Amino acid sequence: MTEFAIELIGISKRFGTVLANSDVSMKIARGSIHGIIGENGAGKSTLMSILYGYYQADSGDIKVNGQDVRIRNSQEAINLGIGMVHQHFMLVDTFTVLENIVLGAEGGLVLQQGMEQAREHLKQLNRDYSLEVDPDAVVGDLGVGLQQRVEILKALYRGADVLILDEPTAVLTPQEADHLFRILRALKEQGKTVILITHKLREVMDITDGVTVMRAGTVVGNVVTADVDKEKLADLMVGRKVTLKVDKAAAKPGAAVLDVRGLGLTDERGVKLLDKLDFQVRAGEIVGIAGVSGNGQSELLEVLAGMLEPTEGEIRYKGEDLAKTRSGLPKAAAWRRKGIAHVPEDRSREGLVKAFSTFENAILGYQGDKSLSRRGLFSRKALLARTREFISQFDIRPGNPLLRVGLLSGGNQQKVVLAREIHANPDLLLIGQPTRGVDIGAIEFIHKRLVQLRDQGKAILLVSVELDEILALSDRILVMAGGQITGEVSAEEADTVSLGLLMGGHKH
Repeated sequence: MTEFAIELIGISKRFGTVLANSDVSMKIARGSIHGIIGENGAGKSTLMSILYGYYQADSGDIKVNGQDVRIRNSQEAINLGIGMVHQHFMLVDTFTVLENIVLGAEGGLVLQQGMEQAREHLKQLNRDYSLEVDPDAVVGDLGVGLQQRVEILKALYRGADVLILDEPTAVLTPQEADHLFRILRALKEQGKTVILITHKLREVMDITDGVTVMRAGTVVGNVVTADVDKEKLADLMVGRKVTLKVDKAAAKPGAAVLDVRGLGLTDERGVKLLDKLDFQVRAGEIVGIAGVSGNGQSELLEVLAGMLEPTEGEIRYKGEDLAKTRSGLPKAAAWRRKGIAHVPEDRSREGLVKAFSTFENAILGYQGDKSLSRRGLFSRKALLARTREFISQFDIRPGNPLLRVGLLSGGNQQKVVLAREIHANPDLLLIGQPTRGVDIGAIEFIHKRLVQLRDQGKAILLVSVELDEILALSDRILVMAGGQITGEVSAEEADTVSLGLLMGGHKH
């Protein structure tokens, strides 16, 4: 039997005028963890969607275990032992783990018999790969990391020998990512082949055996991981020298733009999601909020953006009590008009309408801008001109303002949201996970833009689960655990050890 689990030979795929893959070839060794990296829009996900049967290549060949195959749909891919875990999970929230796993593979007319067999198989998979998932848990009640394990279980249950993971750590905490990598190493030890699509070079260096680098739809490098470093991979991805370090001068903070006093939020079950928070964000500084996902950071951003009503406390913006705002508009819209911009953590649910075009998404929340209309009607010319400006400034790919935004890669969708909010010239920018799912070149660009905004006197509140990002950008760091602020650390004094203790609930 051939040593290669997967061989892709001369794969090309075009969507209208966009050439997504151009004569792509690669070989993936059996029993290895193989990384596929590249900028947003480089064609990585399209290529793997061809391998999984979602798309048909316009030309080229695929071999699985040395045999020429034609994969016309995902069921044929599954039959060939190929499974895929997508960036946005495909689970039914109201079903249990077991029900999600057997969905579409119930095993005959007698459902109960199939479920009992599935339960036993699931127990064995849990033991073999340390997945630690309760088969009777309702999926909607599980955290993101556990939901991802359910997706992996689904693929393994269907007999996957080759497992494709698309940006698997984009929504995971560092601890969840570490657990995922332990699972992937266990899969490798059992002879499985793992294909990892990712932007995170540190992860590529830590876990992969080989790496394929893509740029603009083509392969620009197939390398052994041990033979390269992060800087070399970054240069291959972007096609130029990339600065992985954030260069910034010392902050010159001014007056308080945001002043939060005694802020609290209690849910309908009586659980305190935010517990008497006190902090300020001043003009000309970036305040980072570190913490394990699910400790109140998301709720804090939504309260400050006017999306959630706090149970107690006060939010003052440039000296004004925002609770006293009277405009007849929804709170979030009224606050936006005052100069508070918001880049939400979940761009898919809160930042974009995926069925809308890119140019329509480029004005969401700012429809009242009079420069976009003529005689009370939107000016298509003005809308397209603004979007083309965003495309140029933020290198949004493909550069077609008429394209449905849901067809853009996750990183390019993020650029649309960032461009829209930064263009509004806010005095306070609330930003959640700014580089989630974004490639290394775009990360460099986004970080520079945030530092430029700070130096222009803007106040920035940054929430990120990436500790490296918090440490690189922040002038002051607040740490949250259990809905409370457990400590504040200056950027000069901060390190991962002290922050990790605070994130664990040890107050400082």
